[in-house]
Amino acid sequence: MLQPSLAVLEYNLATYRRVWKASVLSSFALPLLFLVGMGVSVGSYVDARGALDTDYLDFIAPGLLMSTALQVAVAESTWPVFGSFAWTRVYHSMLATPVRIRDVLAGSFAFVLVRVALASIGFLVVMLLFGAVQSWHALFALPMCVLLGLAVAAPCFAYSASVKSDGMFAVLLRFGVIPMTLFAGVFFPIESLHPVPRALAYASPLWHGVELGRASTLGIETAWGWPTHVAYLLLWCVGGWWLALHRFTRKLTD
Repeated sequence: MLQPSLAVLEYNLATYRRVWKASVLSSFALPLLFLVGMGVSVGSYVDARGALDTDYLDFIAPGLLMSTALQVAVAESTWPVFGSFAWTRVYHSMLATPVRIRDVLAGSFAFVLVRVALASIGFLVVMLLFGAVQSWHALFALPMCVLLGLAVAAPCFAYSASVKSDGMFAVLLRFGVIPMTLFAGVFFPIESLHPVPRALAYASPLWHGVELGRASTLGIETAWGWPTHVAYLLLWCVGGWWLALHRFTRKLTD
């Protein structure tokens, strides 16, 4: 029963072969710029004040790692998904074969996770070169990136199948992705936030991913214990899958 989903994954991988060189380059160039610009440059001022229990580079690197996983997941589950409905109608073509709607979703999700994994591996390599990995538990950072990617991609698939125009993705970025990136513990501890935005940070999947990533690369405990963070992200995965399947079914059977 996996064969139809694998066929969808194979299609996406074949398409990705045209642009993989540019994405691989960015997987190393972007973390390099982030870690130099924020971790080293800004970090020198933060470290001089002794505001954190660890070097700012070590603090911010796993946050940027998880933020990158989120951004890749969002990028691959918004315009490409909308385009496959409205512009190329690839999903409609797939359903003319033995592929079912759930196979389309499963294969598409698998491709997004491949993209998240590749970007995360590149970021982890750069972190190693910068000495920002302090524990062998960093081996668990990659599956946590993939889990966060699925937790974000699943509801984004549902959103992309619901909107009438790709202009609505600006709303998603402005009121979802950007606030999460700024206020979910990537750049500073959220304990310094007012209780209301702090509660919103707790509700975001990115904060839970950042906690897991930071615990992995630094070898420390998470705020609420790793089972709680993992379970919360799994809830996003399951809920997002159900919503995406519902929206895809309505979109492709109308």
